[in-house]
Amino acid sequence: MTEFAISRIYESRRDAEGYRVLVDRLWPRGVRKADAALDEWCKDVAPSPELRTWWNHDPDSFDEFTSRYRAELDDNTQLPEIVARLSSHPHVTLLYGAKDPEVNHAVVLSEYLTAHAVAAG
Repeated sequence: MTEFAISRIYESRRDAEGYRVLVDRLWPRGVRKADAALDEWCKDVAPSPELRTWWNHDPDSFDEFTSRYRAELDDNTQLPEIVARLSSHPHVTLLYGAKDPEVNHAVVLSEYLTAHAVAAG
């Protein structure tokens, strides 16, 4: 079974991160692509621009954001293929650029992918 973890892309890479996937729609500021050490960039699993703008990383709106983001993921036709691809790795680290390590879309995505990888496998 795949273990999903999250890490801020600005943090130093750790050896145990496994397959590294950037899950932001936009490339993080100040990070050179050559230095990112990514295995994949999954823009298509990030929140829509409209949802991201609506939320604006407001911690007070995180529950509503989570609900709306999960609905977007449920409707994402590319997600089954992405889950299958990521689930082929024992350890996947989802990289994000947000400042808050507990209130960001990667937290929601990690939980969502874990549930769907278990269901698929």
